[in-house]
Amino acid sequence: MPAIMSEAPKKSEAPKKKKVYTDKQKHDVFNREFMPHIDSMYNFAYRLTTDEDDANDLVQDTYLKAFRFITSFEQGTNAKAWLFRILKNSFINDYRKKSKQPAKVDYQEVETTYNSEDADASHTVDLRTDSVQDMIGDEVANALNSLPVDFRTVIILCDIEGFTYEEMAKILDIPIGTVRSRLHRARNLLKEKLRDYADSMGYDA
Repeated sequence: MPAIMSEAPKKSEAPKKKKVYTDKQKHDVFNREFMPHIDSMYNFAYRLTTDEDDANDLVQDTYLKAFRFITSFEQGTNAKAWLFRILKNSFINDYRKKSKQPAKVDYQEVETTYNSEDADASHTVDLRTDSVQDMIGDEVANALNSLPVDFRTVIILCDIEGFTYEEMAKILDIPIGTVRSRLHRARNLLKEKLRDYADSMGYDA
């Protein structure tokens, strides 16, 4: 009678263990991976809060959390995106609740209209190449700050900080399709706000 070959039971994959750092290693990682991005972090925080003190508090809170959860950071990955995600979450959870931000935008109509492969940068204005290139910074900043915070955020992440759609989706915890549609709408809103200024300066709006 032929021997019955039984397949060895597969071992379930063990959950990944967080890396254990010594205090020196934590400080090394913190200084090497996180500190180079502090200026970008402040700029992002300021554009979210539009207040210097709140921006400083938000950055400090973000870096404290980054150090606290440093074992969750995988070296070699995008530290800037990791930090931006912490800052964004801190803003939503703490600062946005007590801020004077405009009411949340209802995205249902927006995303029904724009959530498609056609809603990409080729149909909207990229701030790095068109809208901001020859304009006075204060006018653009004022127009940007007047946008609802969710629209303002995608413009900051994409057109100012240069994150990819994939990175933005992770930072904002939304699908890439939503990133596309929100960015498309945000650029159009900003373009509308800058139209009068552009006309007055002789630019083709």
